[in-house]
Parts: sequence; C-alpha cells; structure tokens
Amino acid sequence: MTDTSSLYDLAPIAWLMAAGVLIALGPLIWVWRRNAGHGPARRLHALTVLTLFLTFDLTLFGAFTRLTDSGLGCPDWPGCYGNASPVGARHEIAMAQSAQPTGPVTHSKAWVEMVHRYLATGVGVLILTLAGATWIVRRRQSRQPAAPTDGDHATLSAWWPAATLVWVCLQGAFGAMTVTWKLFPAIVTLHLLGAVVLLALLCIQAVRYRQVAADRLPTPVSPMLRNGLIATTVLLVLQIALGGWVSTNYAVLACTQFPTCQGSWWPPMNFAQGFEIWRHLGVTGGGQPLDFSALTAIHYAHRLMAYAVFVALGVLAWRLRRSDTLRPQAHWLAGLALLQLATGLGNVLLGWPLAAAVLHTGGAAALAVVLTWALCESRREAAATATARADDNARGTSTTPTSKKAPA
Repeated sequence: MTDTSSLYDLAPIAWLMAAGVLIALGPLIWVWRRNAGHGPARRLHALTVLTLFLTFDLTLFGAFTRLTDSGLGCPDWPGCYGNASPVGARHEIAMAQSAQPTGPVTHSKAWVEMVHRYLATGVGVLILTLAGATWIVRRRQSRQPAAPTDGDHATLSAWWPAATLVWVCLQGAFGAMTVTWKLFPAIVTLHLLGAVVLLALLCIQAVRYRQVAADRLPTPVSPMLRNGLIATTVLLVLQIALGGWVSTNYAVLACTQFPTCQGSWWPPMNFAQGFEIWRHLGVTGGGQPLDFSALTAIHYAHRLMAYAVFVALGVLAWRLRRSDTLRPQAHWLAGLALLQLATGLGNVLLGWPLAAAVLHTGGAAALAVVLTWALCESRREAAATATARADDNARGTSTTPTSKKAPA
C-alpha cells in the first residue's frame, strides 16, 4: 500500500493559512470595535478601506521583494524547502548560500520572500471575510421590506467582493508561478498587473460602500471629461505594464542619461527581441542571450510612453479641479505625477536606488487607485442635463443637480 504522506505534505500550506488568519485577526478586531455602533455599509466601508491600505502595503513589499532579488529566496512554494518558515529550512538555505554567497537564496532573502507570502495570505483572509460579510448583509436586506431612506439599509451588491475574491485567488496562483517558473518575465509582469487590478477592485468597493452609506449618487460630469478619465486610465495601465516589463527584464540601467539615452535621441534598439513576450529571463525564445539593444528598446518604450502619460495626467488634473467633488482626486493626480517624474529620473540618474524604485512602483499603484476613485465618483451626465447646463452658463446662471438616492 502506497504511503501518500511522503507524496503530499500539506503542513506548509496549513501553516501559511494559519499565519494569514493571525495577521488578519488584528485588522478585523480593530474595524469591528471602531464601527460597532454603525450600520453595515459603514462597517463594510471601513473594512474595505483597511484592506485596500494593507494591499497597497503588500504591493510595496512585493516591489521590495523583487528589487532585492528575493523572489527566489525560497525556491519552492508555498513553503521554504518544504518548511513553514526559513527556520526549518536553515540547513538547506545555508548550503545554497555557501555554494552561491550572492545568489538568489540567502537567509535574509528567504525571510523577505516568506514574509511577503504571510502578508499576502493575510490580505486574502481579509478579502474572503469581506466577501462573506457582504453576502450575509445582502441576504438579510433581501428579506426586508422596501428599503428605508437610511443609506445603511440600501441594497448592497455582493458581486464586487465576489469578483475580488476570485481575483485574489488568481493573483495567488501567479505568485506561485513567479517562484516555480523562476521569475519568468511575462508571469512576473502579470503578477504586478494583477496587484494593480486588485487595488482597483478594492477601491471600487470602498467608494460604493461609502456612497450607499451616504445615500448619494456619483457626480455627473461632461462626456468629454468622462472619456478623458477612461483614456488616461487605459494609458496608465499600459504604462504600468511597460514599467513592469522594464523591471522584470532589469532594463532600467540600459539608459543612464536623460533626456537622451546612450548619447543619442534614438539609440540602437531591437524591439523584436525586447518585446518577445514568451521567453525566459535574459534570453530570447530560442535560448540565445538577449542583446543589449533589446534592453534599450524596453527602457526607451517605457520612457516615451511616460511623456504621454505625464501630459494626460496634468490635463486631467486641471480639468478635474473645476468640480468641487473631484478636486481631491485632481490634487492627488498632480502630486503623484510629480512623484513619478522625480522617482523615474532618480532611477535613471542615480543608478536605480532601492528607495526610488520602490516609490516608483508605489506611485504607479497609487495613480491607479486615484483614477479608479475618480471613475467611481463620477458618471456621464445625460445629454439633456449637459445642454441645460450649457444654456445656464451662457446666461450666467448655474444649475445645481438635485440629490438622488443611491441605487439599490
């Protein structure tokens, strides 16, 4: 009879899940005690905002893990050499470190990688709790008679938390593949984009819960401004993907000058090699070493797109300042765009310092959150309303839209 215990060791994943539950307990207790006297929408909003904050911190720590070359600090998953922590794997880590003192496996890198996994599991537990709590509240409200005027009793949607739960599971799978596929560039880039999407999903929930609690609708804006928001968001996502491709291919130092690169406005570049997506790190799809001109192409494409994104963010921030309710987002967009400019230049001119590189990733993630926030707090105004407002402006008067109840 076969001994399956030697084939399947569930101890590492069990310990990882236990660590996630312990990490999540603190935030859950804090939110419950702080909002015990409030309605369900207020409590769900508080839990979502806290989860969003911790997920943002996790994104920063993920960037730190990648930038310190700690992604393979524990070369297996979910444990570390089959153990729940680097403590149990100290012998294997010491052997690997003695063979390669500056290699991917060291005691410090192993701890960085495992702490990242512990924190990710904690965020997953919070998202699971959020989805379950929203589903319970939704079922209770569906059994009640017609919704009263109190915003806390308005109907809540369980679809966004469910989508977020599915997405965080997919993100965990990409995290596992990042390790088991040995930092495959396409997988690492998708893992970064997955973190940005997760932040956006949590931001959508936070804004929706707040709108339900306050019993209000998003602010109507002109179709042109709404289209500008959508277009800028698309540009930013493309730029984040290009930035992830730069980072995962270690192409930051391919250009150490600004605004020129290698003393030229158009240096030698091999776009075909640089943007061959399905290949291992440092080599082409055929297994040949990647040309330096390919790294230059990767870097320069990100730089060129940065110009367009910076202008788009500036114009959008200027336009959003005209709306009282969207003015905070305008200020955030302007400040974060300047932060991205400063940290991007710092990466190039200062030789990719760790602090600037982590802040650059954090700034991109924060921009995605703010744009999502602005999209959720705005809606395309009806053509009749837009015409009436234009007529009022022509006459020198203003029309203030009446407050409406948040949709059920």
